[in-house]
Parts: sequence; C-alpha cells; structure tokens
Amino acid sequence: MAKKYFGTDGIRGRVNSNNINGDMFFKFGLAAGKYFTNLKKKKQIAIIAKDTRLSGYALEPALVSGLTSAGMHVFTMGPLPTNGLAMLTKSMNANMGIMITASHNQFYDNGLKLFGPDGLKLSNKIEHKIEKLIDKNISKHLTNNISLGRVKRLESGTDDYIKIIKRRISSKMDLNKLKIVIDCANGASYKAAPKLFKSLNTKIIVIGNKPNGLNINKKCGSTYLSILQKNVKKYKADLGISFDGDADRIIMCDENGLIIDGDQIIAAIALQWKKKKILKGGVIGTLMSNYGLEKFFRQNNIKFIRAKVGDKYVKELMQKYKFNLGGEQSGHIILGKYATTGDGLLVALEAVKALNGKLKASEFFNVFNKTPQILKNIKCKNKDILNDYKVKKAIRLSKRFIKGHGRVLVRKSGTEPVIRVMGESDNIDLLKRCIKIIIKNLI
Repeated sequence: MAKKYFGTDGIRGRVNSNNINGDMFFKFGLAAGKYFTNLKKKKQIAIIAKDTRLSGYALEPALVSGLTSAGMHVFTMGPLPTNGLAMLTKSMNANMGIMITASHNQFYDNGLKLFGPDGLKLSNKIEHKIEKLIDKNISKHLTNNISLGRVKRLESGTDDYIKIIKRRISSKMDLNKLKIVIDCANGASYKAAPKLFKSLNTKIIVIGNKPNGLNINKKCGSTYLSILQKNVKKYKADLGISFDGDADRIIMCDENGLIIDGDQIIAAIALQWKKKKILKGGVIGTLMSNYGLEKFFRQNNIKFIRAKVGDKYVKELMQKYKFNLGGEQSGHIILGKYATTGDGLLVALEAVKALNGKLKASEFFNVFNKTPQILKNIKCKNKDILNDYKVKKAIRLSKRFIKGHGRVLVRKSGTEPVIRVMGESDNIDLLKRCIKIIIKNLI
C-alpha cells in the first residue's frame, strides 16, 4: 500500500507548502510521540538534530510541541550529521531520533528522517502506523497535563558523536601524512567534519563551512563538485571529500581532481575488507549501481545483490542476508561493521586509513571500469505519468533495443518531483537513442 506522507527517505518537500509547515510538524511530532511512548521504557525520550536550513528554526519548535504534547521528553542538538543522531539515539537509549533535513536539496525544502531506538530508519510498516495516527483526531494523542514532556538543549552532541566514530574506527589513528580538502556543503557537518579531522592531525582545507541558512548545498557539496576539484588542484591535496546537507552521503575526488562516486568507494572498501577478511557475505547495491561494479564483484567472487533505491532498503537487505557493506552510487554508504545508516564521515575515515602515506587516491579507488551511464532527471507535473500508455510503450521499446547490450531504468524519485531516467551500455549511440525515446514521451 502506498504511503501518504513518507517517501523513499522520510518526509520531504517545499517549506510552507503541503506537509512541510508548522501545523503538520506538530502533527508528525504528536503522532510519532504517541507511537513511541507505547514502548516500555522508564523514560520517554526523543532526540532532535537538524541541518542548517533557515526553516529549521520554524519547524523544530512545532515538532517539539507535538512530541512534548504526547508526553515525550526532548533533547535538541542543533546541527549534527544524520548518523550522529542515529548513533546517539541508540547510545542514549532514546525511544526515537528525528533529523530535520532535506538532505541534498536546496534551502527552500525541508523534511524529516525518523529513527527507532535501535538507530535504524523506520520500516514501511511503522511509517504506515504513524501515518494513521497523523490522520486521527488530535485530542486522542494528547497526554494529561501533568505528563507533558520537558525540553533540554544538549550541547555535547558533536563531541559525543566524534568520540563514537573514533572509538569504532580507530581512536589512535594519525593522518598527519595527508592533506585533504573538505567540503561541508554549508550543512550539518560544518562543525563535526573539521573537528574530527583536526583531532587526527590531518592537514585540512575546509570549504562550505559558513552556513547562513540559505546557502546549504548551493554551489557546494556532493551535488556540485567543481569547487572541490578546483581546491584539490589549487592546494595540491591528496584527496577531496564532499558531503551533502546532512552528511549521510559522500563523494570524493582524487589528487588529480577526478570524481570518485559511491560505486567506486564501495568497490575499494569491499576489496580491502575482503583482503582483511572482515567482509561478511557480500555487498548490497541498488538498481542504480553501475553495471561495471556488478561485473567487478563477479570477477572477485564477491556476492552482489541489488535493492530498491534508498539506503533504508539497502540496510534492510544487509540485515536479511547478513552482509556488512552496502550503498548507493550517490554516496549513501553503510558500513555495517560500524553504523546503522549512511555516514559520510565514517566512510571518509575508513577510506583514508588506506591512503595515509601508502597509496594515492587514484590508485586506491580505481579498481573497476565503469560502464558508461546516462542519468536524466525530468520534471513532470503529472504524478502518474509512468502509467501513461505512450510512456510505457516507449520504455518497453527502449528495453527491447538495449537488451543484451545494457539496461535502462525509469523510476519516480522518492525525494524530488522528478522522473529519473537511467541507462547503461558500452554502445553510447544505442544508449543515447534509448534514453531519447523515453524522454521524448515524458516531456
């Protein structure tokens, strides 16, 4: 059954439009609070973190009001990477954690990512239950007036998160042989990332670390990489690291300024983990993972399974098959050995361990040949356009043309109002032709 409010990765949309406003955030808080207060814990606790969007100041109080009205005690942490919230939700034995963010979207969007007491994103089943509570009479969820929750600001969130990361990766790591450019996307990692790498004696050049509420992901971060490439070349750095707005994804570039996407990062870590005999089972990718990655794993006798797009679905299959590594081409990478969800900072540390005076980034990450891929994001007003007869016919035709030479994938984005059209093939002319057939019928 289709969900009413939740998408691929929480709730997301334009601020003060549809579901992203104070009224709805109060209802989200009240409904989520009502659901999680049913857990048998001595204290009913919710933790809230956010990225740096201006709208966070308007939406957070409404969310807090809903949670406390349901009897939840709330800790607010301010800007913090998403996995920092997930880690602290679990370590503090909280009922739930809520991240106010729209990830890689521009400042005018915002949303929510919800985590359970285990630090995992909520299942579709729980999201459906919360949606039903949202649509019920509000008065049924309100606690009595002596059981209202209290609110406290927790200033130690960033430091606590960094301590957990260093403890899990290596508390004694020293990266003094590396020079790294870090792009924080003017987002949630603007404090945590520089502080983490400075504590490891790394020589860093930090960009995208001056958020003003409106510049998150604006010509910076993992979706705009030219500034990272320029700075790596300018400062003759060993590596460039770029996060998105809530730092749950990472894209890099090598010492030559060449982009290293999520598939390449996953391949390099998988190969390293296999050599060290710490890779469990295999790797979970998604429908968007490059076909070259799949061939690489086959050649190296590493099991590879594709999940639906979304790191939540990657994690679900990791649990099902007991794999400890998975992720997406976009840079959402889950190191199951250390974390329950994507974490750009953790992935960065795991990667640079191998580089510290030993290897060049271009050597470590260049382990497979990517199959040429074309990805187009098409804005469509018609939400049901994929059910249109002409569109279905065009997709079938394209798949017939490319069969045996590559693949095409057409899907509705779960986070943005676009249709994503992706194709892969070593035959570039054929690939372009197939993509063109589909797009012509979408526009």
